[in-house]
Amino acid sequence: MSESLQDSAKLSPEKERSLFVQGLIDFWKQFRKNKPAIVGFLIVLFFILIAIFAKQIAPQGINDQNIAIRLQPPSAKHLLGTDDFGRDILSRIVFGAQLSLRVGFFAVIGSIIVGTFFGVIAGYFGKLIDTVISRFFDILLAFPSILLSIAIVTILGPSLNNALVAIAIVNVPVFGRLVRSRVLTVKEEEYIMAARSIGMGNTRIIMKHILPNSFAPIIVQGTLNIATAILDAAGLGFLGMGAQPPQPEWGTMLSESRQYITNAPWTVIFPGLAIILVVIGFNLMGDGLRDALDPRMKN
Repeated sequence: MSESLQDSAKLSPEKERSLFVQGLIDFWKQFRKNKPAIVGFLIVLFFILIAIFAKQIAPQGINDQNIAIRLQPPSAKHLLGTDDFGRDILSRIVFGAQLSLRVGFFAVIGSIIVGTFFGVIAGYFGKLIDTVISRFFDILLAFPSILLSIAIVTILGPSLNNALVAIAIVNVPVFGRLVRSRVLTVKEEEYIMAARSIGMGNTRIIMKHILPNSFAPIIVQGTLNIATAILDAAGLGFLGMGAQPPQPEWGTMLSESRQYITNAPWTVIFPGLAIILVVIGFNLMGDGLRDALDPRMKN
């Protein structure tokens, strides 16, 4: 009986690939119906391409100073103007995309890995383990994210990498609770009980059934949290706790230029617009991913 169940549960590699490809096609058909999500995807793709080809796009070096042209308004030579050191703002925003996206992606990836690990353990094994991990998540969530990030950076020291670590730690309970909730639901499904009945071990059940059926909400939440991570990094940079001058991080650029907001507003407007656009892009794309990956939204 157990052998027949195992044989019926197995799919050939060709069948698995076919189902995967069909799933991608169905996802894209659903995703492209959401026009705001497509706009968000194009915005995100635009900034990713800027970050990848920053050296080719930037007209000047990020730290090329010329005091003679400091605080010049946008012109044909300097499309977005210059800052108080005569540096080209466009070049610094282009290279700043690399820093902001790096923080966003790697902070969220770190949060997903650690949060998923603890969330799976808490949800699958339950009892005392679940209680301890859940209370730990509750403690972290009791603090406002930006304040907890500041506290962690204060301990580690101000830098972009330490800001990345702080943002990752702050977001761990978000993914941990999400995964725990999903695991609590999935582990009661009939196919999980069938897997246990044929002697499948806990590790194999988690890797083969629990995690694959928890990816959709993780992807959606991860996309939305990239926007949050970029905002947090900009906030820490603005407060002097994140990237340090002369790094062209957008929040740091805002902090350096805030005293010139009245007589040289372009020094503040363009870095601010970059932050706004990339955050809007990830939020719109995240909403579209949620609708496309949620079976209840198919209609």
